[in-house]
Amino acid sequence: MASAAESFTPLLLISSLLVASWFCATEAKSTVPVVQGLSWTFYQSSCPKVESIIRKQLEKVFKKEIGQAAGLLRLHFHDCFVQGCDGSVLLDGSASGPSEQDAPPNLTLRARAFEIIDDLRERVHKECGRVVSCSDILAIAARDSVYLSGGPDYDVPLGRRDGLNFATRNATLDNLLPPFANADTILSSLAAKTFDPTDVVALSGGHTIGISHCSSFTDRLYPTQDPTMDKTFANNLKGICPASDSNSTTVLDIRSPNNFDNKYYVDLMNRQGLFTSDQDLYTNKKTRGIVTSFAANQSLFFEKFVVAMIKMSQLSVLTGKQGEIRSSCSVRNSGSSYLESVVEEGFEALSELI
Repeated sequence: MASAAESFTPLLLISSLLVASWFCATEAKSTVPVVQGLSWTFYQSSCPKVESIIRKQLEKVFKKEIGQAAGLLRLHFHDCFVQGCDGSVLLDGSASGPSEQDAPPNLTLRARAFEIIDDLRERVHKECGRVVSCSDILAIAARDSVYLSGGPDYDVPLGRRDGLNFATRNATLDNLLPPFANADTILSSLAAKTFDPTDVVALSGGHTIGISHCSSFTDRLYPTQDPTMDKTFANNLKGICPASDSNSTTVLDIRSPNNFDNKYYVDLMNRQGLFTSDQDLYTNKKTRGIVTSFAANQSLFFEKFVVAMIKMSQLSVLTGKQGEIRSSCSVRNSGSSYLESVVEEGFEALSELI
């Protein structure tokens, strides 16, 4: 029979995790400014159950398919870094051109992730009517994906509106960095979006869950092996991807692929980062110390990840009378909804001039 101390240990662990999560959320709220038009309590009157509806449904989804957590988190990243967090990545293509989904960096986004967002939108709108934007639903789903896979819980400022157009192929390519990008390129690109090196390393920690296709890293295996890659790790990857054009997949974090934790940084210290964009964070002197600190202190990683995520989730958001609240996340509202939005924006601009 377990001793009293042994029985108490799990309770202490759970308690410490909850306290750490609470500190993450509290610190982030006090340090990250909220963009005008967003608020921590945006749907308090119009749809008070929105977050509980989403979380309860995702608990069911992840119980069957925990891998979908990474798919939803990645979908949020790919939305926010291109044209801002406006749900434009959710839009299907049209006669005016291909959608963001058709650009090379987005071809491996999970089809199931889009289906989950559509299902959540239906559930939320059934409860509250069309008052919650698809971009807000995606932001909440990404947060819950982190928390329900073992990461920190935190509040998300809400009030985003959905964009009326998707970004061009070139804009998508310019803003979603490839897996072969080095740390200097990443730091420079994200500095333009007001992220500092700690933010960059923390956001990269999203790779602690999820999978990748061979095509994203076989340039490190063939024709010659990247010298920064651990040899045993490389040999294992060659077994999964026996040629440069292999179409298999493998996990991003070999230590705990389905748990949101700090093991991704332990991987980097052991030269077991999958992408160049991962491993170079440890190779580069500007970011090496941050990687080491996160590998040694999971609570620190969680704290900095929350801050960076809240900053990212507010990139170039549409608020107020900008954009729209889509009836369907994959299609812009038709007819009067679009015209009404344009007219509202016109009146708003006119009033500022008078």
